[in-house]
This record gives sequence, C-alpha cells and structure tokens, in this order.
Amino acid sequence: MEKKDLLYEGKAKKLYQTTEENVILAEYMDQATALNGQKKDTVLGKGAMNNQITSLVFEKLKAAGVPSHFIRKISKTEQLIEKVEIIPLEVVVRNYAAGSFSKRLGIEEGTPLAFPIVEFYYKDDQLNDPFINDSHVLVLNIANNEEIHQIKSLALKVNEILSAWFKTLDIQLIDFKIEIGRTKEGNLLLADEISPDTCRLWDNTTHEHLDKDIYRRDLGDLIPVYQEVLRRIQNEQNKK
Repeated sequence: MEKKDLLYEGKAKKLYQTTEENVILAEYMDQATALNGQKKDTVLGKGAMNNQITSLVFEKLKAAGVPSHFIRKISKTEQLIEKVEIIPLEVVVRNYAAGSFSKRLGIEEGTPLAFPIVEFYYKDDQLNDPFINDSHVLVLNIANNEEIHQIKSLALKVNEILSAWFKTLDIQLIDFKIEIGRTKEGNLLLADEISPDTCRLWDNTTHEHLDKDIYRRDLGDLIPVYQEVLRRIQNEQNKK
C-alpha cells in the first residue's frame, strides 16, 4: 500500500489517500494547539506519542466490541484508518466538572457528577465550536433522531470501558471528546483519535494533569506527561 495525495491537514494530523480506495493514512504531527488554534507550537515527539496512545486505546475498544475507523498502526507517527464522512459534532462525555463546564456552571473542577453527561458541540472553527442540543442537531441536518441516540449510546459505552480501564492505570477519566464517522453504507463508527489531546486525565492519587491542560494552562512540559500515560498503558499490557 502506498501513500498518495494529501486529502486534509488539520491541527494535529494530515490525512492521505492510499492505493486502496477506502483506506486513509493518518499522519500525526508534532504540533500542539489550544483555543481553536489561537495558541500553537511545535512539540517534538508529540505526534508519535498520540499515534501510539490512540492505537492502543482503539485496540482496547475494538476488543470490547466498539466499532471504529481504526485499522492498524504502521509506524511511530502513522496509522491506517477506514475512510468515513466525519459528522460535524464534537461529542463530549463528562464524569467530573472541569474546563468550560466548570466555568459555565460555577462548579469546582474535580467535582464528581451524579452521572456521565453527554454534550454536543458544532464543529465549526469560525463559530468557535458552539455548544448545541439535540434540536440544533436536527435543525442543522447533522444527524437524525436515531443517529443521535446511537451517538450517545456509543459515547457512553466508550466512557464505561475507558473509565474502568484507566482506573486500573491509576488514572481518572475526567472527560473526553470523540468524533463519529459515517461509512458509505450509513453505519456510524468511532473516529478521529483518543489521546491526552482529547481527554482530561488526572493521576488518581495526586490529581496532577496527564493531558493537554499542561499546555493549555502553561503548567509544564507536555512530552513527559504523554510519555507517562503511554508508559502506564504499556506496563499494563506487559503484565498480561
């Protein structure tokens, strides 16, 4: 299989066509962004960390029966994924108050929520990815009622699996963002990535950040934190 034309370049990844029609090559870049790209820096090694972590997370989810676009990792910074149409929603699941949720509602960061909350944000950088509800999703013709139900169910299943898994790694899954892809047959799949870029992860004992808030809030160096997350995942695998 060969890498062909560049299809898309985002904030953290480049997507390339391959010699197989329905297979895309995703290349993770050494770039950190925050505030919808207003803050941007090159961070050497970040692409490799996110590619490796995402690959291991997607393999874990696949073993638990979660359908995704992930095929396999092919290098430190590259993976093969199934070609899908990305639904323009950021789907956020929250287990604890943090970030914009705390600011909106005045709830102290780290406060456990009574149950996981699923939120939708409309993927549009020009609009600053606004928070929207189910009715907005329907009016914007982003998804129908059945698909909204499927998306929420998939998000909660991912949360259940990852919360339990990260707990064994001494990590709290505070919240996370996923994206959903639609195949040409109309099936919905987990897409994009799951990494410390898209999750809030806190050490279960110290409550120290193990995620991109380190960069967003200028709390220190990003790479050692991402390396620690990868180390814990790999150590857990090696025990099997």
